Amino acid sequence: MGTERDGAVRGDGKARGSGVRRGAVGAIVAVVLALLTGCGMGSRSNGSDSYEAARLRMVETQLRARGIADPKVLRAMETVPRHELVPESLRDAAYDDRPLPIGAGQTISQPYIVAAMSEALALSGDERVLEIGTGSGYQAAVLAEMGVRVYSIELVPELAERARRDLTRLGYEGVEVRQGDGYRGWPEHAPFDAIIVTAAPEEVPPALVEQLAMGGRMAIPVGTYSQDLVLLRKRPEGIERRLLMPVRFVPMRSESE
Repeated sequence: MGTERDGAVRGDGKARGSGVRRGAVGAIVAVVLALLTGCGMGSRSNGSDSYEAARLRMVETQLRARGIADPKVLRAMETVPRHELVPESLRDAAYDDRPLPIGAGQTISQPYIVAAMSEALALSGDERVLEIGTGSGYQAAVLAEMGVRVYSIELVPELAERARRDLTRLGYEGVEVRQGDGYRGWPEHAPFDAIIVTAAPEEVPPALVEQLAMGGRMAIPVGTYSQDLVLLRKRPEGIERRLLMPVRFVPMRSESE
């Protein structure tokens, strides 16, 4: 912008021509930078990063190959930069077919489990979802990428703060993280269209059933050493319960423990 103004003030054709040319170059540079930003060079990845191949391979070999078919889930997991939500020392393993430690005795779930639980909720994209166990923030990011509003509770203060910071850095404004006891849920924002629980209680917490909207779904692992991932559906006549698969999650803890 400075060169164009200088050329106009000086008033000679050479200066104006030089200013125009410089201005044109500046405009081209601005367009290129805008395109790069739009292609995912900003804070949130859309696939154009050094982990793109690993992420797409994860979706093909771990998700589609195992029957995950919901386009919203697949698109979200093609997009969310999982490597940004694990410890830096484990980034190269971020898209492996396994859970990874994230500190404080907690883990980020295996990609397939994240996809299967997200798909089980049958989300259309405008729901309000309660998540129990924020952990790294990855599950919340996947849900937010699907278009829902996420309220996420994490018991461990340092994990809650880290997840809040990372989700903000990556641009996930549709996620609200609170440090607290997941057994109590989040009554101020209830009822929820769906609830997802990423740690295993021995029994389904009654407060979560109460905070689930009529017709809503809850995906939750239940058990101690032997655990089952179950899908609950709240109906006027009671709670429907469907077994999805055997799983192994960290135990769900409360503030009293």
